[in-house]
Amino acid sequence: MTVLILLTQIALPLTLLAWLGLWPAGSFIGLLLQAAGTGAFLFALARVAQWAVPVWWLPRVYGALWLVLAVAACWRQEISGLPWLPDAVGGWGAIALSVLLLGLGGWTGARAMLGQRPPPVEVVDIANPFGPGRYLVGHGGSDPLVNGHMRTLDANVERFRPWRGQSFAVDFFGLGPWGLRASGWRPADPAAYAIFGAELRAPCAGTVVAVENDQPDFEVPEQDTVNRLGNHVILRCGEAEIVLAHMRQGSISLVPGGRVVVGDRLGEVGNSGASTEPHLHIHAQRPASEGAPPISGEPLGLRIDGRFLVRGDRLPGALN
Repeated sequence: MTVLILLTQIALPLTLLAWLGLWPAGSFIGLLLQAAGTGAFLFALARVAQWAVPVWWLPRVYGALWLVLAVAACWRQEISGLPWLPDAVGGWGAIALSVLLLGLGGWTGARAMLGQRPPPVEVVDIANPFGPGRYLVGHGGSDPLVNGHMRTLDANVERFRPWRGQSFAVDFFGLGPWGLRASGWRPADPAAYAIFGAELRAPCAGTVVAVENDQPDFEVPEQDTVNRLGNHVILRCGEAEIVLAHMRQGSISLVPGGRVVVGDRLGEVGNSGASTEPHLHIHAQRPASEGAPPISGEPLGLRIDGRFLVRGDRLPGALN
């Protein structure tokens, strides 16, 4: 995973920027396509990749560099005096690469943007579930490119059926100093992550359906693939259930059958269950059928503080 992140989120963008800055195309069409292709690809990468690692604001730096380099390339090449088309094989090869980047970036970027639309299901509105802090969406949206939970919509995969209710879930990381999610690249200690121990509050008024409070918090990247929710709370709010998972061991003081109102303390974010690092998983679903797994109900969309959140969005926690 570390190698993949280094390649796709650092090496590849810097390579494309260096290509535009150091080897601008020698024809008008070539330079236009080179700038458009690198820009489209960087935009798609900014929308599709998870930028919790290395940092959420890095795509903005890439975007600013792209703009500066594109303008500089046009100025250095005296664009008005360039031939329309290249006169060498290398120039046509660069055009082919630029068209590939433009097509790939345009297609994936468009899909990521369409993923900002709420899904074609009922959408439940809830309040902000966090206490103080700053939070980044790791998974969220209505397209699998930006929300990996949507894989569980595939009814043909038997192992997904017990988890179907989480198909439109939202996962949150915490943001610490400089926008970093942890003190280190991927520290083993869950307490090194900004979100670990963050206070969670009831996002809706309703009844406590289920509570699990005794699962251990694992060191990163260990996880429990059997007890997938780990420590969790399930609230029945109207006709929907709100599931908050991967909470901290011993932090929950609720009992099934109890009542909560918006803002009541639920517990804290932890690293229990099928969690590769500390984060909050939250989703809405219809109640599961009697005797069925607890998150196998019909999945619902989720709006938090009036926002349908997608990968890369940031959410401020409560002020107090």
